Amino acid sequence: MNLRRLLLHAPLVAMGWLLLPVMAQTPPAPAETARFTGLHAAAWQGDAARIAQLLAGGADANPRDGHGRTPLHVASFAKRREAVRALAQAGADLGALENDRYDAVTIAAVADDEDSLSLLLSLGASAKLITSRYDGTALIAAAHLGHDGVVRQLIKAGAPLDHVNNLHWTALIEAIVLGQGGQRHVATVRSLVEAGANTQLADGQGATPLTLARSRGYQPMVQILLQAGAR
Repeated sequence: MNLRRLLLHAPLVAMGWLLLPVMAQTPPAPAETARFTGLHAAAWQGDAARIAQLLAGGADANPRDGHGRTPLHVASFAKRREAVRALAQAGADLGALENDRYDAVTIAAVADDEDSLSLLLSLGASAKLITSRYDGTALIAAAHLGHDGVVRQLIKAGAPLDHVNNLHWTALIEAIVLGQGGQRHVATVRSLVEAGANTQLADGQGATPLTLARSRGYQPMVQILLQAGAR
């Protein structure tokens, strides 16, 4: 199993001196996809014609697999955009949450799949939902991973800039503490700050984004924050 895929959007939780990844998003495994039938199989395969046929025959647009995934979730994981379009146009629930409480928008955000995200938003999916077991948002997930293009799309779509998840982190804080100070995380911080993210919201220990960036030696982030009046 691909460990990187397994740990997608897995926040690191401090345990003594260790930072341990917390399991999160669960894509369909090969054994699951081999058992898919009906709309789930058509969604995974990207067979829009079969989707239309099944729905015209009265199939439920939102059946669930064993992990609570609808065909839309499956199509989003598989990056099958024509399947996403066919399902959405037939009335699939764009805001449905699977068992880990991810919606299609957050799935696309975590995958750095800007094309699928753009399509979902154009079809009416929301960037504002509270998702995941961390009570986060698609924006927090994308900021965590440094998916700067996704972050810009979500900001434009009205994603809540200052939502605080149950780890006491905002998108701005996650971009700092869960990245490594690289170019894409710096671009993410810049986009969030320019959009008006609150630079004074602190984490659960009272550390502000500026304090967190300074403590890690992320000087480009420090400069962005200082120019925005952060303290």
